Amino acid sequence: MKDLLKLPVILTIVTVVAAGALAYVFNTTKPKIEAEKRLVQEQALKQSLPKAAKGVIVPVKQGDKILYYKGYASPDTTDLVGYIVLSSAHGYSSTIEVMIGVDTTGVIQGMKILSQSETPGLGAKITEVKYGDKWPWFQHQFIGKKGDNLQVDKDGGEIKSVTGATISSRAVTKAVREGVQKLEKLLGKKSTQANKLSLIL
Repeated sequence: MKDLLKLPVILTIVTVVAAGALAYVFNTTKPKIEAEKRLVQEQALKQSLPKAAKGVIVPVKQGDKILYYKGYASPDTTDLVGYIVLSSAHGYSSTIEVMIGVDTTGVIQGMKILSQSETPGLGAKITEVKYGDKWPWFQHQFIGKKGDNLQVDKDGGEIKSVTGATISSRAVTKAVREGVQKLEKLLGKKSTQANKLSLIL
């Protein structure tokens, strides 16, 4: 009888100790993880809108939700150089999240894939940096283009698809296109409320 009682007691002790250890690890690592996320986000913002890298990038919010960002070349927010918006689309095996930066005329200045879990060796090549290059070749194609009418080459567009990963390529292109379209609408609404933006895309 005593042996039968020992087992539940031992399991309870082990469970309590394990839960306490997990809680300790979580509370210890959470600030570091959050700080790392903020650093990655800051770097992505600067890559998406390089002209604002030495200035300031300010979020435009509705309540607690960030709608988009405004980028300024100067820290005193006197020289608006563009906007940044987040977007996403479903790829072959994951949701692909992107960050797009455009100047005040709607031309893409930078595009960064923030997260994806596409097939390694195929869809995951949307983030591939070829030997000798500094930037992922697929993402670099978007720079200098208007984002509201983008298509991959297999759909008659000018974005070259990753070989063997047309679905992933389409998803990124869709995310960029829809992100720019969303930004246009937001800026349009904003400009009717207050004449603060230099240009509606």
